[in-house]
Amino acid sequence: MFERSQVSVIKTRMAEVDNPLMQVVVGPRQTGKSTMIAQALDRLPVLSHSASADDIVSPSQEWLRQEWQQARNLARATGQPVVLVLDEVQKVPAWPTVVKGLWDADQRGRTTVKVVLSGSSSLLLRKGLEDSLKGRFELIHSPHWGYRECAEAFGFGLDDFLYFGGFPGAARFVEDPPRWRSYLRESIIEPTIAKDVLEEEDVRKPALMKALFELGVRFSSQELSYTKILGQLDESGNTTTLAHYLDLLDKAGMLCGLEKYHPKAVRRRKSSPRFMVYDTSLMTAVVAREKSMVLGDTEMRGHLVESAVGAHLLALAPRCGFQVSWWREGTKEVDFVVHSPDCVVAVEVKSGRMKPLGGMRSFLAEYPQAVRLVVGGAGSGSCALEDFLSAKDLLSLLS
Repeated sequence: MFERSQVSVIKTRMAEVDNPLMQVVVGPRQTGKSTMIAQALDRLPVLSHSASADDIVSPSQEWLRQEWQQARNLARATGQPVVLVLDEVQKVPAWPTVVKGLWDADQRGRTTVKVVLSGSSSLLLRKGLEDSLKGRFELIHSPHWGYRECAEAFGFGLDDFLYFGGFPGAARFVEDPPRWRSYLRESIIEPTIAKDVLEEEDVRKPALMKALFELGVRFSSQELSYTKILGQLDESGNTTTLAHYLDLLDKAGMLCGLEKYHPKAVRRRKSSPRFMVYDTSLMTAVVAREKSMVLGDTEMRGHLVESAVGAHLLALAPRCGFQVSWWREGTKEVDFVVHSPDCVVAVEVKSGRMKPLGGMRSFLAEYPQAVRLVVGGAGSGSCALEDFLSAKDLLSLLS
C-alpha cells in the first residue's frame, strides 16, 4: 500500500516521549488521514488504543471520557506509553472542552498517553482547536494528493492529474468518467459543503454558499470582485457575507480567494479575490465535460494548469511557512507571489492561454528583492510543469 510522506511525521511524533502535545491530523475529506495514522501505528512498536465516533450512533461526552480512560488504564497496567487515536472527534458535542479537561488532567498526573486526533470535517475540527485548545496541540497537514504521489500510486500522467486531481478514493473510477464525476459530487463535494461547511452556525444562506462554490470553481485562477460575484449569483447577499462564506470554503480545503500581494497586510485584505481551487478535480467535476474536450480547449487547459500550480503552492504553504498571493497593476499581472518574512518569489505560469505581457518585469521593478520563477514554457531557466508539481519545496526549484 502506498505511503504518503506524512506517515513518517506521524510515526515520529507518536514515538516522542518528551513531547506531551496532542497531534492533530487535519485536511480535506478523502485525503487518507485515517489510513496514514493506521500505517504509522503499524510501523511503531507501541501500545495503542483507537476509537472512532463514526462507530457510535450518537457519540457522547461520556463515550469520549470512557475511551480516554481505556488508554489511561492500559498505560497504568503496563507501565508503558500508550497512543490514543480518536477519529471523527468533532462529532462529539462540546468535544474541545472535554478534551481540554482530560488532557490537562493527564499533564498534572503525568499520565503517559499520547493523543492523536483526526476528523473528516477539518473546518469543525480546527474551529474547536482554535477556540479551546491553544498551546496544547501540533498540526499535521494532509493536503490533497500531489502529482508525484498520484503518478507513483495510480500511474497518472500529467493530463490525468490535471483532469482527475488528487483524491485517492476516486482514482479507481478514472476509466469511467461519469462514475468518477458522480463520486466526486456525491461523496466529496456535497458532504463537505452540507455536513462540514453548512454546520457552521453563521451560514444563513445555504443556497448562496453552494452557488458561490460552483461559481468559484468555474472561475478558478481568475479574479472577480465581490460586486461582480454578486452580479453572477441569483441568490441575494452582500460582500461581507460572500467574504465570510469564501473563508469557510477555504478552511474546508475546497476553494479560496487569493489576495493581491502588497507588503502591507491591510492593503491585501481590501483586494478583490482571485479564485483558486485546492484540487483541479473540483473544477472538472463541476464543469462535467469530457477529458479530451477540457484538455483540448486552450483556455480551459490554461486555467487547469494555473490552478494546479496554485493548488500545489497552497499545499506546500503550511509546511514551508509562506503565504500565497497574486499581483496586478492595471493590465499587468503576476500569476502568484509566494512570500514570507525572509523571501518573495514571483511565479509566472506558461499555461498556453493568452495573458497580458510585461507583468513580471513591472513587478520586479517595484520589488527588486523578489526572485523570479517561471513554470512551463521552453525558455532558459524555466521549470517544467511536471518538475514543479513534483517538488517538495520551492528552494529546490530556485537553486
